[in-house]
Formats: sequence, C-alpha cells, structure tokens
Amino acid sequence: MADELIDILNKNAESTGEVRLKSEAHQLGLYHASVHIWLYTIDEKVLVQRRAGNKDTYPNLWDVSVAGHIGAGEFKEDSAIREAEEEIGLSLKKTDLEFIGNYLSEKQPNVHIIDNEFHYVYLAKLTKPIEHLTLQKEEVCDVKLIPIQVIKNHLEDLEIKKEYVPHDIEYYNFILKEITNRFQ
Repeated sequence: MADELIDILNKNAESTGEVRLKSEAHQLGLYHASVHIWLYTIDEKVLVQRRAGNKDTYPNLWDVSVAGHIGAGEFKEDSAIREAEEEIGLSLKKTDLEFIGNYLSEKQPNVHIIDNEFHYVYLAKLTKPIEHLTLQKEEVCDVKLIPIQVIKNHLEDLEIKKEYVPHDIEYYNFILKEITNRFQ
C-alpha cells in the first residue's frame, strides 16, 4: 500500500500533465485512473477478493477480482497485468485482457478520502485454480468464486450487499451483464 505517483486527469478523463502522489489525489479529490480486472470461469463464476483489514477504504469487504491505481506514465494494460501479479500472483498477457469500458466513480469513503476515479475495466478468463493463487496479504485477505446469479442475489439483499464494496449498482449490473454475455 505504498504511496505511488499517479497521473492527474480532468473530469473528461484527459491528462492534465500533472503527476501527484495517490494520497494527495485522494485528499484533494483530484481525478485519476485505476484498472479493474474481473476474472470469470467457464462455469459462470466470478472471482471476488476480500480487501485486507488494514485498507484505508472498504476494509474486509468483497470487491473486484483485481484492482489498482495506474502509475504515472504507465499504460493501462501494463497496470492491469502488474496488479494481477502483485495482488493474487496471476500472470496475464495483454491478449488475456478484454477491455469493456471505463466508469467514473465519485465517492467519499471516509472523511480523509475523496476518490474521483476512472475505472478502466477489463474481463479475463481465470484458468488457474484459486488454490494456486498467491495473495498479497497487505491488499487481499481472501478470494472466492461465486456464481454470477448468486452475486446478483447478494446485491439485491440489503444485508448481504453490505459485505461488498459499495460500487454503484449500475456498475455492478454492467459488469455482470458483460460477463453473462460471454456465455451466450
């Protein structure tokens, strides 16, 4: 969870040419970019990770398979590949990644963080058994595979939904629809 340099964007996701520490971007509410990689299996399950208990935002909640900030000057795909390797020990190639869009998230998860972030979202097939993944304990405390329909049910149940990072429901619906489309 080291503080890293990231590129600052405007509200149209265009680079301002400014580079700041991630902590500064969060403190000041500056727009920046991240990658989200949603991993799915051929039997229609989605890998979710439980965020580590020491995370500044949403500790111990279930979240996207892999996510992270895009480093200053870093290409999106390179960031996605790096994050998958760091967080869960999964080696991906650019050809494994399917870009499905970007999503603006404007959240204030606590009084110290204003997170204005463009998520660049990728899908990838998970072909490695989850028992063979190596979790980065500072970031991830658990992973599990959940059937797509079960995730949909969880997001409709107000109590169970509290166990997930509170992304906008439109974001979750977009992701689950895109993954479901891969099986039709």
